Amino acid sequence: MSYNINQHSFWGSLSPLGGLTGAGILIMASARLSWAVTAAGCLFWVYGLTAIAYSFLLSANKYNILPVQGRSAVFTCIAVFFGSIYALLFWLLCPFAAFEVFLILMLVPLFCANSCAHIHSTAGNSHSDIYERLMDAVSMAGTLAGLLAAFSILREPLAFCSLSFPGTYQGMITIMYFSSGSFFPIGIFASSCGALLLLGYFVCLYQYGRNKLYPGEYK
Repeated sequence: MSYNINQHSFWGSLSPLGGLTGAGILIMASARLSWAVTAAGCLFWVYGLTAIAYSFLLSANKYNILPVQGRSAVFTCIAVFFGSIYALLFWLLCPFAAFEVFLILMLVPLFCANSCAHIHSTAGNSHSDIYERLMDAVSMAGTLAGLLAAFSILREPLAFCSLSFPGTYQGMITIMYFSSGSFFPIGIFASSCGALLLLGYFVCLYQYGRNKLYPGEYK
């Protein structure tokens, strides 16, 4: 199975910044590093397990397990199932942290179904195909998780003068705090409008870098 450059996990048209497929979760989950870490774990969990489960269903499709029509709906249902399992496990470990990111965790399967659309459109059933689908899904999850971490590390100190991590009965713990005398908070970055400003700056840098590295590839 081979993919062209438009399907690259970072530079391609299906990437979080290339097609802005991850814009929503970048804005919502990057307000706090603790939210970004939780969402990143959910991304790897959902993308990886969904790709494995769906690939095994494809490999066993000689028994007519999957319908001819509506395979994208089956893929989405599998992603929602694993997303719900992650939310349940995280709620059992840290209820307050789970409540804070519940909406974000429920949106991750939909991002998975959208960005991995080409996975359920392929019909290979060999073990190499299963491995390649898994690696492709994990690379997509890693790209979005890395962007989430970088975005939140920049955004949270600007907005709250701190960095947080999921845990404890309060939902998050502060792992780093910047005093107001040495670091002035910019409250606009705590809201979605500030996140959109930062995202627009990132997208401009991304488009400039993509045009320099791959000139003419996306015309």
